[in-house]
Amino acid sequence: METPHVLIFPCPAQGHVNTMLKLAELLLIQNLHITFLNTEYIHNRLISLNIDDVKSISQCYPKLQFKTISDFQNKEKHPGFGENIVDVISSINMYGKPSLRDIIVSEKISCIILDGGFGDLATDLAAEFGIQLIHFRTVAASTVWIYFCMPKLLDCNEIPIRGDEDMDRIIRNVPGMENIIRCRDLPRFGTSNKMDHIILDKVLQLTQASLKGNAVILNTFEDLESPILSQIRLHFPKLYTIGPLHHHLNTMKKTTSSSFNSNFFKVDRTCMTWLESQPLKSVVYVSFGSTTTMTREEILEFWHGLLNSKKAFLWVIRPNMVQEKRLIKELEEGTSKEKGLIVEWAPQEEVLSHKAIGAFLTHSGWNSTLESVVCGVPMICWPYFSDQPLNSRFVSEVWKLGLDMKDVCDRNVVENMVNDIMVNKKEEFSKSATKMADLASKSVNPDGSSYNNLQDLIQYIRSTSP
Repeated sequence: METPHVLIFPCPAQGHVNTMLKLAELLLIQNLHITFLNTEYIHNRLISLNIDDVKSISQCYPKLQFKTISDFQNKEKHPGFGENIVDVISSINMYGKPSLRDIIVSEKISCIILDGGFGDLATDLAAEFGIQLIHFRTVAASTVWIYFCMPKLLDCNEIPIRGDEDMDRIIRNVPGMENIIRCRDLPRFGTSNKMDHIILDKVLQLTQASLKGNAVILNTFEDLESPILSQIRLHFPKLYTIGPLHHHLNTMKKTTSSSFNSNFFKVDRTCMTWLESQPLKSVVYVSFGSTTTMTREEILEFWHGLLNSKKAFLWVIRPNMVQEKRLIKELEEGTSKEKGLIVEWAPQEEVLSHKAIGAFLTHSGWNSTLESVVCGVPMICWPYFSDQPLNSRFVSEVWKLGLDMKDVCDRNVVENMVNDIMVNKKEEFSKSATKMADLASKSVNPDGSSYNNLQDLIQYIRSTSP
């Protein structure tokens, strides 16, 4: 039997590339042959910011190679990544199959692990060449299940949500989530305007496309989302839950943070030195991810709330997060080093695992949520778009790991929530967070659910190789 040659193709976004690179490394450790495919724009960005890491991982794993596919975008008007990746994905789905076919043939690919965000891109190609197609959904199981149930919600008239709707109305027709989610917790495209209808239709197509694959991988673990996974398995019988992927990889390599950096922004490591000078669990880490944009007013509300809480903070403010560049300078000048530190990008896994971190003010992206879970850090959630409102609801109401601040941007609320997490309800949240962190670690250690599922996945990939 030949060594399987797996093609891994993530959507062109920070969280997707990060997660699927970790999956690639886990498979490389098991001696599989991996071709990692990126769009040209993403590959060039990775190389420019992480050249030493790219060289290092290539030397460490001779069976890894990086390939690129065109973005099919005007280079002068390229949308970049983040919210605008839908344009790139649409272009790849429209024009990318011939390039993908060429890679399958030239590299003798025996299995494709495709980001679920690409939908039907590789369905016909997998059938044409008689190879296995595995969909990787980089969101939570709860999000996959909500997407899957959208047609039912449409039939029951629970969506679309009207402009005058009571946003606290409970959504009743999602099995396993009864009495948990409200209108405001749904992905933001469940409303009645025309553009959201277009996005909703696309999401429904993507979810149905995953049914056409031979298997589905989820970056979660059984103890975190067991009731939802039971529902999903009724429709996706070959389902592999192998997360938290970053923790799985770190545990296997016996490191505290991933060895390969795939950042889309330049990391400022001065924050690690600053954290060393801070007392135990005294710092609020603030990061709204790689795509969130904010107004001047929103940033100022958070800044005043953090200062008023009298808790030290480490805040990541990307260069493209706010249009007014002068504002970032003003915040830096108005923040003493004793009170806080503002950086453009931070090594998040290392930050969250640092002993000085006591809370995480987050946009509730799935990767950030899992990283916080693994480190046992309670969260304050301010979701931005897509799956984030649902993640924040589960953090606060199901897992009891923090507070949900969605749809609010007020300095008094920020101050009160920081003090609740750090002082008033510290013991309560710390206890829940520590318990879930222990379960996450158990899942990726030998005989844990995610550990066993990864072994099953590898065996499945090997069994389908010529």
